[in-house]
Amino acid sequence: MAMVNATSADPEKHREEVIVTERVSYSSETKALSRKQLLSPYFTIAAAAFGLISDGCKQFQCIPFELTTKPSADQNNLMTMANVVFKKLYPKEYTSDVSTRVSNSLLVGAIIGQIVVGLVCDRIGRKAALVLTTGLIVVGATLATAAHGAHGSAAGLFWFLTFARGLTGIGVGGEYPASSTSASESANEKMLKNRGPVFIMVTNFVLSFGGPLAVSVFLIVLSAAGESHLQTVWRVCFGIGIALPLTVFYFRLRMMTSKLYRQGAIKQSVPYWLVVKRYWKAMIGTCGAWFLYDFVTFPNGVFSGTIISSIIPDGNIKRTAEFQLLLGAIALPGVFVGALLCNPFGRRNTMMLGFSGYLVFGLIIGLSYDKITKIIPLFVVFYGLMQSFGNMGPGDMLGLVSAESYPTSIRGTCYGISAAIGKTGAAVGTQAFTPIQLHLGKKWTFIVAAICGITGILVTYFFVPDMTGVDLEDEDRKFMKYLAEQGWDGLIGEEDTGSSIEGVEEK
Repeated sequence: MAMVNATSADPEKHREEVIVTERVSYSSETKALSRKQLLSPYFTIAAAAFGLISDGCKQFQCIPFELTTKPSADQNNLMTMANVVFKKLYPKEYTSDVSTRVSNSLLVGAIIGQIVVGLVCDRIGRKAALVLTTGLIVVGATLATAAHGAHGSAAGLFWFLTFARGLTGIGVGGEYPASSTSASESANEKMLKNRGPVFIMVTNFVLSFGGPLAVSVFLIVLSAAGESHLQTVWRVCFGIGIALPLTVFYFRLRMMTSKLYRQGAIKQSVPYWLVVKRYWKAMIGTCGAWFLYDFVTFPNGVFSGTIISSIIPDGNIKRTAEFQLLLGAIALPGVFVGALLCNPFGRRNTMMLGFSGYLVFGLIIGLSYDKITKIIPLFVVFYGLMQSFGNMGPGDMLGLVSAESYPTSIRGTCYGISAAIGKTGAAVGTQAFTPIQLHLGKKWTFIVAAICGITGILVTYFFVPDMTGVDLEDEDRKFMKYLAEQGWDGLIGEEDTGSSIEGVEEK
């Protein structure tokens, strides 16, 4: 009661106390927000890494089992050994057509996801896109793990898997524009000089690491369950692939939108025709090079288990997996070499060097196929070196140049289109792989890779821009100036920072 009387007696003093309290509270909130803004880019980069390693494992699910790059590395790799297992379990039902359909369902879903989520990235926001893709991967992977056919039907099982893998593919595909655009913008904000190497290590490295990781998981599960329980083996491997995407939620809930996106987003009346007029050459470069790379690397990854199994005398699953692990291990160092070269050697030159590896090793393996396959370790080493050059060049550089070649306002869209064209190449390559083997011979799959290598060198040289060391904000300013010169009048930035194109020009 005394306190109330004192306050009533001295209202001015009470007002001052309230103001001081509000200032302290506001100051604490501001510091907390500032700390979150400071840490957010690092959470974003970490989220990209965790998301894409999951994608790489899912790709392996497709190869025998299709846990990315680009939670996608595991999803893309889990099918490698799954193809081998399904051929053992269902020798009559799991025909080449069924195998191709199940593998391509992920690709078709990925193409849809890359385009749709690329648009979501730019029109709604990076965070919303990242959460969406993670949810789709978790749901799709769960359905794939629980897949069954009616009354035990094998045909029903594979149709169920086709649907589940397609749903997973939408999330996997969406990871590419969502994770990569966020990672490139955050790396540009915090570590401009090392943007390229950091981007590579949280994208292509984890995508490439997903392959060996998925094979290792497969070997552990196979050793524990035994070859007499292959049904258990493939379901456990698919189930483990659910875990990694779930870990991503923590990082993605903590992240904030990048500064570049807050300042440069265009959420309404996007001038797509002006975008095409300005960036058509870069689009030919990133789309064309990505198509060629995925046309070679995806079927050679998806069917590598089948290739190795066919040259092992007894087709032993465990031995096939061991050589598959060796193949992935040999291919992995290329990622590090590409990360080291991308700054001093330049993005474009490094990409051409990688394509040259397809030319050299594709011809070596293709022209000596009948002899080299009789020495299995030597074949696997050369096969791994070809894939290592792919990782070093286009594998490392394509995501990087696709993120760097376009301004923030349309980065997700253009990245998504480029990646979708790449996945189209993967689908075409996967579809063409078996007919090439049957009608021309297995050696021609490697000779075709060599042809794609020299074509990739030409496309890269003439159409891919080299943005080595360029601040992404510089290209944003140039794009805004270009829009103003073309007479476009619209709002730039998010609601809290938005301004008209004239306002941006004045700044």
